[in-house]
Amino acid sequence: MAVSAADVSKLRKMTGAGMMDCKNALEESNGNYDQAVEIIRKRGQLVASKRADREAGEGVVIAKATADGKFGAVITLNCETDFVAKNADFVKFAQDILQVAVDKKPADLDALKALTLDGRGIGDRVTEQIGIIGEKLDLSYYAKIEAAQVVPYIHPGNRLATLVGLNKAVDIQVGKDVAMQVAAMSPVAVDKGDVSAEMIEKEKEIGREQARNEGKAENMLDKIAEGKLNKFFKESTLLNQDFTKDSTKTVRQYLQAADKDLTVTAFIRYTLNQ
Repeated sequence: MAVSAADVSKLRKMTGAGMMDCKNALEESNGNYDQAVEIIRKRGQLVASKRADREAGEGVVIAKATADGKFGAVITLNCETDFVAKNADFVKFAQDILQVAVDKKPADLDALKALTLDGRGIGDRVTEQIGIIGEKLDLSYYAKIEAAQVVPYIHPGNRLATLVGLNKAVDIQVGKDVAMQVAAMSPVAVDKGDVSAEMIEKEKEIGREQARNEGKAENMLDKIAEGKLNKFFKESTLLNQDFTKDSTKTVRQYLQAADKDLTVTAFIRYTLNQ
């Protein structure tokens, strides 16, 4: 059957596929839009199966909060090459998925993939894009924070993003400063009490081994290890780190200067190839 330019344009808007791919799919389906979309999706599945063993190590990591600042999400959409990762259409596709996550607040990654974007499941949309782009794509990560105030930060280049949850709503710049701190200093926990017992014991054992290798007396090893553990807490727990914008104060002191009761309830930091 003859396919009009308007029909092709409509399918292209629905799927993002190229003009000729849309024209061919419409001709093959005799003008049935649902069947044409399925044809494009199956092509994506075919490409995906052929590229299943490829490494999708590039992509984007982006974060966003709701307008009221009480919920935020981070997602990672992977691809094979840096060229695609920087493509405006690919970035826009990731942003559209993130917007669904922010709007719908899914419980986990599988729940996010099951939600719809432009009337079709996000998982199916990713498959369609594989056929369109010709690279393996993977929606590989989703995490969220709910708090009195959630502040996102995306590092330039879209390869690292953070979210910070605060117990009170304050000037957005305060939250952004802490979100940037998380990006720069990669803390392992909010405070000392949030570090797992396993990590504490591991750090103490590293401290003892270092002291032993330095020739310190065996009866001094535990004391030295405790000192090294305190240094670890100082360097690796967010509230106890030196504030990057003013090293004369800790992050805790910076927050308390803004509001004496202000603190961080949670944070997320995610990078490509994490």
